[in-house]
Amino acid sequence: MTQVYLVTGGAGFIGSNFVLGLIGRGDVRVVNLDALTYAGNLDTLAPVMDDPNHVFVHGSIQDRALVKDLMDRHRPSAVINFAAESHVDRSIDSPGEFIQTNVVGTFELLEAFRNYHAASPDKDRASLRFLHVSTDEVYGSLGAKGYFTEETPYAPSSPYSASKAGADHLVRAYHHTYGLPVLITNCSNNYGPYQFPEKLIPLIIQKALAGEPLPVYGDGMQVRDWLYVEDHCRAILTVLDRGTVGEVYNIGGHNEMANLDVVKTICGLLDEMVPDSSHKPHASLIRFVEDRPGHDRRYAIDAGKLQRELGWKPEETFVTGIRKTVRWYLDHRDWVERVASGEYRGERLGLGEK
Repeated sequence: MTQVYLVTGGAGFIGSNFVLGLIGRGDVRVVNLDALTYAGNLDTLAPVMDDPNHVFVHGSIQDRALVKDLMDRHRPSAVINFAAESHVDRSIDSPGEFIQTNVVGTFELLEAFRNYHAASPDKDRASLRFLHVSTDEVYGSLGAKGYFTEETPYAPSSPYSASKAGADHLVRAYHHTYGLPVLITNCSNNYGPYQFPEKLIPLIIQKALAGEPLPVYGDGMQVRDWLYVEDHCRAILTVLDRGTVGEVYNIGGHNEMANLDVVKTICGLLDEMVPDSSHKPHASLIRFVEDRPGHDRRYAIDAGKLQRELGWKPEETFVTGIRKTVRWYLDHRDWVERVASGEYRGERLGLGEK
């Protein structure tokens, strides 16, 4: 029997990688709902747009009537919510959009799922799942030691992380109040193919190739745990298939790196992979710029629960994953040019100015 998934935000970075991987498994049907904001585009989904098992719908998770109609018509066994405004710098400049999409949108999606769950036959209801994809940024900032666990108290520092924390709390509340079969995942920093070029890794790649200054916030020693996007997608499927309803699972790559070291690693790979570049050594392009407001110093995920209980662990190290990522961007410069030709021009965001 073909399993039906309703994926929201499936034209964005992580969502599109998830959809492509899911369709590749076979014997599944994906209903893909995306608002196609600046960071979502159909170029990413080109390999599956003509696939009969992929149904793309242009719309918002804030449109409860639309979501209800999709659930009633397609009868998904699982809803996976990737839909979110996700860039911290943008949340500093335009926090209202983050509240509307991440908090109000999640509420509308939960309400539609609550009605769908209540109206489903008993034989179907037992297998229904709502998986909410969140971030480690809801936990705030770590000191030099320790890791975020599923029991770490929430302490969001930016409008983005606060909006995601609010959404997480709503999902938990709908489980405890209405008995909805929910799951929550909190992931570390993702990287890999199809990432919109405002994020650190693709931004540095594109600026270095163009010989432009490479902006590094503050002293560049902010530490992040880097997770290759395909590892993340495999983890989500693992949680969806075997996770315990009502539980939270942290997903991390076990790859802590300071931002400055990430930038230097990319520069070294470009020196190697683009030997005829006139901008070598690319590290000479690094420029330190004023730090953004409220910049968290360190994130690090303890993904031990996911490994112990469900048997997942990342397949990529940062060394292998970043090499694949740089190679992908070099081989897909046309994709980058197309997606970057809209609103975003590689300018500095997150200054909090209007």
